[in-house]
Amino acid sequence: MSTENSYRYTGERSVDLSQLATKASRVPETSVINNAIEANVAALSDLQSRLYSQQQAGVIIILQGMDTAGKDGLIRHVFSGLNPAGTSVVSFKQPTHLQLDHDFLWRINQELPRRGEIRVFNRSQYEDVLISRVHPEIILGQNLPGITKLADVDDRFFAKRYGDLRNYEKYLRHQGFVTIKFFLHLSKEEQTKRFERRIEIPSKNWKFSPSDMTERTFWQDYQIAYTKMLEHTSTKKQPWYLIPADDKAVARLIVSNILVERLRELDPSYPVVSAAEQEKLKTILRQLKEGEL
Repeated sequence: MSTENSYRYTGERSVDLSQLATKASRVPETSVINNAIEANVAALSDLQSRLYSQQQAGVIIILQGMDTAGKDGLIRHVFSGLNPAGTSVVSFKQPTHLQLDHDFLWRINQELPRRGEIRVFNRSQYEDVLISRVHPEIILGQNLPGITKLADVDDRFFAKRYGDLRNYEKYLRHQGFVTIKFFLHLSKEEQTKRFERRIEIPSKNWKFSPSDMTERTFWQDYQIAYTKMLEHTSTKKQPWYLIPADDKAVARLIVSNILVERLRELDPSYPVVSAAEQEKLKTILRQLKEGEL
């Protein structure tokens, strides 16, 4: 079975995050993992080059997970070998006043890749059914019609928003843009260790914010929000990949495996030069070698 199939979730069954593994059942040796990731980075570099030259499909890679799930490190390791001309990363933080004056997908549209590009979303439009589900008061600040009190931010509200997200990805797919979504599933115990390291190691202090501890008190609420999000926005054509994230290196290997498989499915290729153009190139080459140009 391919890596892609092993971690694909299509929403056809319920998911219980408390029972979903946060560690892979089999962990290769470190050297094996590193070599495999290196090979995947090389494969992704080649695929990205072909994608960029073809200028046909755009790729959106979404990374979601709790604080310390390893999104930043994964980006550094997996996308390190890709050409910056066709690959970029955007992190979605708390919406600005300008963004709140528009629909909730407006800021996402501003960051979509062009055809031939790969854009990595560190967090994404899915924050609007995660943090807003845990803190529904956020929705009240968006001046939405008919949403005037907390009681209005109910299951019916989120059902509509899940539908909007599914339709948005469907629309993008029809336009030639592929969305590949990863949920990095981290245990609370591992998050504890990672927060401790951020406090204990001076060079990591900058990563720690007291607000992280505030959000940690809502751990179970976030597990419920993620469960509902996964169950309502996963489809056969737009699955989520549920990645065990307690071991950072293994998570990077799994994600890179899946990306190679998915991009190979696109079968990007370099543009074919016609016979007439090839003859012109031969003439130019001859002129260059003979010093005529």
